[in-house]
Amino acid sequence: MTAAPLISISSAVEGTVDEAVARRLISSAGAAPGPVYGKTGKPQLRRQIRGYGNAARFAPWLVLVDLDDESECAPPLVREWLPQSAPLLCFRVAVRAIEAWLMADRESLAAFLGVARSRIPNSPEEVADPKRAIVNLARSSRRRAIREDMVPRLGSGRSVGPAYTSRLTDYVESHWRPETAAQRAESLARAIACLQRLVDNLGPV
Repeated sequence: MTAAPLISISSAVEGTVDEAVARRLISSAGAAPGPVYGKTGKPQLRRQIRGYGNAARFAPWLVLVDLDDESECAPPLVREWLPQSAPLLCFRVAVRAIEAWLMADRESLAAFLGVARSRIPNSPEEVADPKRAIVNLARSSRRRAIREDMVPRLGSGRSVGPAYTSRLTDYVESHWRPETAAQRAESLARAIACLQRLVDNLGPV
């Protein structure tokens, strides 16, 4: 008997690491990752949000955005960006950035970066700048390659190292455990629950 094809869920995100996270979450929910849009920063994502909302009237969508310093919590940001949601849209906000979700799997990130698990924040959603926190963790890595790839070179003027994105993408695809991370990141747990409801309600295509 041929298995029913998986539901395909399109997504829109801020950047490359977020794309890897979106694909991983969709796959973990038992769906197939569809096309990924955006990937050119938060301002562009905001300009397009109504279009994604309209598309989600007819097909399932996941939109991921970082909270950053835009609001104290996620609901006001969601209401400001998209006052009226769509029935097939999971519009989820990472508190305060997608890197907090990655830190929430403390054991996996510690092993990946080559640092002690005790150095990984126990409450990553309370970290003011999760991206900087991961760079600082990489700075203390026992592995030279991690330090060279993820930490910005002196005088470069950059906030991250030359291979920061590719390293984190590899981590998401091969090491990160979303369900484990969700135990320490409520906004991630909500994203997982939203996707699971979407998949369960749509059923086999």
